[in-house]
Amino acid sequence: MSKQNIFVIGLNDGNLRTLEAVPNAGQFHFLPLLTMDELQVGEVSVPALLEKAHSVLDAFDGTIDAIVGYWDFPVSTLVPLLAARYGTRSTSLESVVKCEHKYWSRLEQQKAVKEHPRFGRVDLSASDPHPPAGMEYPMWLKPALSYSSELAFGVKDEEAFGAAVAEIRHGIGRVGRPFDYILDQLELPPEMEGVGGQVCLAEQSLTGLQVAVEGYVHDGEVTLYGVLDSINYPDSPSFLRHQYPSALPASVVRRLHDVSARVIGQIGMNCATFSIEYFYDPGGDELNVLEVNPRHSQSHAELFEYVDGVPNHHHMICLALGKNPDVPRGAGSYAMAAKWYYRSFADDVVRGVPDQEAVRRIEREIPGVRVDLVPAEGQQLSRMAEQDSYSFEVAHIFTGGDREEELREKFDRCVASLNLAFDGAAPCVPEGTEA
Repeated sequence: MSKQNIFVIGLNDGNLRTLEAVPNAGQFHFLPLLTMDELQVGEVSVPALLEKAHSVLDAFDGTIDAIVGYWDFPVSTLVPLLAARYGTRSTSLESVVKCEHKYWSRLEQQKAVKEHPRFGRVDLSASDPHPPAGMEYPMWLKPALSYSSELAFGVKDEEAFGAAVAEIRHGIGRVGRPFDYILDQLELPPEMEGVGGQVCLAEQSLTGLQVAVEGYVHDGEVTLYGVLDSINYPDSPSFLRHQYPSALPASVVRRLHDVSARVIGQIGMNCATFSIEYFYDPGGDELNVLEVNPRHSQSHAELFEYVDGVPNHHHMICLALGKNPDVPRGAGSYAMAAKWYYRSFADDVVRGVPDQEAVRRIEREIPGVRVDLVPAEGQQLSRMAEQDSYSFEVAHIFTGGDREEELREKFDRCVASLNLAFDGAAPCVPEGTEA
């Protein structure tokens, strides 16, 4: 039997390893479509990306059985655009944009649920912009669309508000201008007329425990297959780790399922994976939607593989081929798993980056571990793409174990084994990560 050809937009080596771990992977031929540099470096041109993709797909001598992607914009929007041209399965472009455009997403959320923060638009064209009416400090300012929390700022007072507005004004066009092209492809509702892709959103700050929900929609039916806890570095908005499965009470998990189903139903997704990030405040028993993503998280693929025996890429592949995913539970080698973010909180130059052979040796020596290094040898951390406004990612370390202490021990062993050095001896694991 011939293999099915699956084009993966932005296919990289790390995710190819995980894709090759999905059930029946031997029946699939995973083909790269567009590079990560083309998709994310500088200001991208969506028409140019489409032209490059068309040239590859039009020249392909075989069947195009699926076109998939697991990254944010522009990948998330390229999938439905290419699906419409080549007859592959995808959710609609409109449903994707309703998730990606943070302001439009909030408008849709408030039609379906009450579990969301106060929000409003900030007029970047004003000579003296102010927070939206009814908003109080602290709050978050963020563009309608950005990469990996780029240009997202927590602000506590008027001075911080002004500084954040200035930064967002300066950088919003890099992603906002290409996003405007996508918005031009849609018939927008009255509440979105004239909003555009270069808009700044203010949201009331949320407190509590961060949690992520992953699921998919098949034939209009919403299925949730995983809930994960997201733990930050102490006194920082930057992630320390994602941990699966969540330690939240079953009653809270049921509420997460209910709210997620209503939000996704309102947005109108189908034949697609999704992930939704929340804050849960145990003190007030309050739940709030933080962000809706029109794709599963490739960051979590190894966690599901460690615990359930199947990476979450499996659901994406099944849906793209018109199948309802068979979702296993607890069939993996470990009871729990975590993705750790090894970070520097100061700009620096990294030295002594181990090669792939050395990384693979660490993975062999510490069972249930995978390491993905972010910077190259001699790279200035501030020159790396897709970093948040507060820190720099040095490595992603995945650990599987039967108890939380085992996850932490493996992470610490990996950090020590990597033996990375910095010109300024930047601290990468600040005190307090045991929290």
